[in-house]
Amino acid sequence: MPEYEKAMRPEDLTRLFVERSNAGDAAGVAALYAEDAVLAYPPGELTVGREAIRELWAGVLAHRPRFEREEPLPTLVNGDIALTSTPPGDGAGARAQVVRRQADGSWLRILDQPEFVPVAR
Repeated sequence: MPEYEKAMRPEDLTRLFVERSNAGDAAGVAALYAEDAVLAYPPGELTVGREAIRELWAGVLAHRPRFEREEPLPTLVNGDIALTSTPPGDGAGARAQVVRRQADGSWLRILDQPEFVPVAR
């Protein structure tokens, strides 16, 4: 795997996600996640593990979507765990990620909820 820039602050993960997605780099996107990460995507489903996340993003990025950087909300940090979030550009809901500091001081996503979809009642 190529050497990727590491997220040295929790907030760096969003910037790196947008850069790598727009470059069509599914492996680079997956490198932002811990080996055992859980991604709540596609909506209503879970994608578990870095390799499954890479496969998912390879399929998504094959369609060449364009991502815009969203201004992060304040990060909440408790030791080696942090909660990051951004409001989507369309103003609908929020995106939230739980991230964990690694032994080298960098941060990786362990839980990612990129879209909140209303539950049918």
